[in-house]
Amino acid sequence: MGRVEFVGVGKQYGDSGAGAVQDVNLTVEDGEFLVLLGPSGCGKSTLLKMVAGLEDVTSGEIYIDDRLVNYVKPGDRNVAMVFQSYALYPHMTVRENIGFPLKMHKLPKAEIDRRVTEAAEILGLRDLLDRRPEQLSGGQRQRVALGRSIVREPAVFLMDEPLSNLDAQLRVQTREEILKLHARLGTTTIYVTHDQIEAMTMGHRIVVMRSGVVQQVGKPQFVYDHPANTFVAAFLGNPRVNLQTGAIRLEADIARFEQGEVSFALGPALSAFARSAGDGAEVALGVRPEDISVEHAGSRKHEHDALVKLPATITLVEPVGSDLYVRATTGTMEWMARTEARLPVRTGDEVTLMIDLTHAHLFGEDGMNLEGAAG
Repeated sequence: MGRVEFVGVGKQYGDSGAGAVQDVNLTVEDGEFLVLLGPSGCGKSTLLKMVAGLEDVTSGEIYIDDRLVNYVKPGDRNVAMVFQSYALYPHMTVRENIGFPLKMHKLPKAEIDRRVTEAAEILGLRDLLDRRPEQLSGGQRQRVALGRSIVREPAVFLMDEPLSNLDAQLRVQTREEILKLHARLGTTTIYVTHDQIEAMTMGHRIVVMRSGVVQQVGKPQFVYDHPANTFVAAFLGNPRVNLQTGAIRLEADIARFEQGEVSFALGPALSAFARSAGDGAEVALGVRPEDISVEHAGSRKHEHDALVKLPATITLVEPVGSDLYVRATTGTMEWMARTEARLPVRTGDEVTLMIDLTHAHLFGEDGMNLEGAAG
């Protein structure tokens, strides 16, 4: 079992509150892979270290399998932590590094050998057991660090940005290995990262944090499709979501979005949310780049009531292989479209943007999604 519960957990450093974590209430279910996601300094690593016992809890309670661990020593919490740095002993072999925590707990040599061999088999390190860290690649060193955690057979794995020191190709490979490892062992895992791709591809659920405060918790696709506020909407997604500020104008059966001389209907779904804000309300319209295309011969979208067509001028074209990122302006608004890779457009072209509002969002002056307010 490895259920972790946070009840009103907070952390404050001195009188300034720098690096504070504020009133976290969260349950990590047994066997779950939970990702803490946010920018540097948001409190995600501090929260992880409080579970490990490496940071004291200023307020609230942390439970592991219904056992209060606020005052339990790190070594007695039945958790294993994998750090950003590999923290391997350079004078020890892979076998000795993996088995070191078991040796410290004075387990019999036969048991240590059994667990080390099993971990090495799981992680593909069997042929490397007699090498030293200097003879390993970065990915292999990270697997050794994972092996050192596996042999402890903990109730909870705690991983603090374990892939950040790897190059792009190794990150993808090691990410897959961690997911396979979790599928095989089923150990509860709390994983910290600032990388949205890691969060979206690895987490059963993600916890988005900002300035020590939990912004939203949910399954990755749900959080992407239904961001609680503008911060979550902007943090998830590459390229970033288009956020356009403007005002609501309510008409008989629809609402319109206005910014300067640009005005367009929002369609039935967004109009319902707009009514909760009221006529004249200042809002932010959020549209993902993949919901914007550039109209050209032979590429017209099917017309529907949530589709907006705006004349625009292209200011930047960024080919990335599988897609084409196109930045274009209309009025005072700048849009980023993620469109088809071989679209024959250039900087300076006059085009029509096809903006699909089916999955768009309206955020109120407080930055919160009006979808929630209307519900």
